[in-house]
Amino acid sequence: MSRAHGPISVGVDIGTTAVKALAVDEDGGVVARSRVAHRVLTAVPDELRHDARRAWRIGPRRAYADLSGALVGGGGGSPAAVAVASMVPSLTAVDRRGVPVLPGLLYGDREGRPAVSAACAGASPAGPDPTGAMVDTEGFLRWAHAAAPDAAGYWPCQAVATHALAGVPAVDTGVTASMGPVHSGGGWNDELLHAIGVERPQLPLVVPMGQAGGTLPGTDTVFAGGSIDALCDQVVAGADMPGDVHVIFGATLIVWVVSGEWTEVPGLISYPHTTPERYLIGGPSNAGALFVDWARGLIRGVPRPGPDRERLAPRLGVPDRVPVWLPYLRGERTPFDDHTLRAGLHGLDISSGPEALERAAFEASGFVIRRIIDLSGVAPGRIVASGGGSMTTAWMAAVADATGLPVDAVAVPDGAALGAAFFARLAAGLERSLNDSRRWARVGRRIGPDPAWVRATDSRYRRFCELGAGP
Repeated sequence: MSRAHGPISVGVDIGTTAVKALAVDEDGGVVARSRVAHRVLTAVPDELRHDARRAWRIGPRRAYADLSGALVGGGGGSPAAVAVASMVPSLTAVDRRGVPVLPGLLYGDREGRPAVSAACAGASPAGPDPTGAMVDTEGFLRWAHAAAPDAAGYWPCQAVATHALAGVPAVDTGVTASMGPVHSGGGWNDELLHAIGVERPQLPLVVPMGQAGGTLPGTDTVFAGGSIDALCDQVVAGADMPGDVHVIFGATLIVWVVSGEWTEVPGLISYPHTTPERYLIGGPSNAGALFVDWARGLIRGVPRPGPDRERLAPRLGVPDRVPVWLPYLRGERTPFDDHTLRAGLHGLDISSGPEALERAAFEASGFVIRRIIDLSGVAPGRIVASGGGSMTTAWMAAVADATGLPVDAVAVPDGAALGAAFFARLAAGLERSLNDSRRWARVGRRIGPDPAWVRATDSRYRRFCELGAGP
């Protein structure tokens, strides 16, 4: 355990493939960390689920226990505060002890599609919302109630995890803002809940963002309402100037272009930035690690992610001998919102080797990022990369080449856990403002574009668009 400065807060991020937890001091220094892996369940392309008991309840408990043990063993005592973050939307049904009795549905699962929801009596109208409200929760809630009508509660991931730690199923107002018609006008939609057959007591406690929900049983450790992983990542990334492009390289690729003015573009989502007079435009894509790891798993002769791969040059092969890979294993979200799209590999020949295929997978993410930047209309200056994928230099080099932009990889890639730790400090009264999170933002390294590869990727990007994956 590293030496700490000031009170310690803990952030717990329940990601698509693992729970990541960080113990962080007042300067944003990581003093201890824990990781508990779990599986994502994708039996068919239309499903995206977790074993909610393992991933949302047992995993967070184990990760927090690991950190608590390290802190006490290191003489640091109990944390001052803890906060949970996870993806949105998500949902499962729980029993009276808060234990999930159904799988946990994740963003993009077929049960949350507007087409499914609109077919139900009392459903809200379907259609894209440029401000990012999501309709999935309504479909998830209908599915969960039909599958477990006698459940004690219907909770998103954040509520299950916070209950596992604190005994209270608490979410913050950021999570409820993502629930579409289920939570609207500042409260639960009683008319819709009644149509589904759900009562308010079966839903989580809503805590204002950055405020305390109480303390962990038998301790003075404050807990906050569970929050959104991408938001937590954003507040500590340091991407707050117009032209910054914040990209989260997790299982899902999330791209936010920072603008100095509010803009709405068909197919993209617009949000206010947490920094005053700044705005975000972009959205999530399926061209993240779920695609990249799947692609690399098919390629023989490519070193697995980690030290072996990092010891190799970031760019392998010949710049103009790389195929084009469309990354749509389970459809695409931004900007198409089309679950029927499928992946394709174009331009292979007998000389294509594993290096070229790996590079094509990495470039696919870069092309998706470039497309979102182009659609946004904002002149880009740099990419700020966070998430586990930001540690893979070859991936970052391919993105730099595909976009022609330098990539600044953050010093702490587990940005969602880091940001959750900052929200925990807010809840404990250890911070005055969300803007104070800027001091935790640090660049770990910069990966610049290579001119020879930029010229080659330009032609492949045009091909990417010609194949029907462009504006």
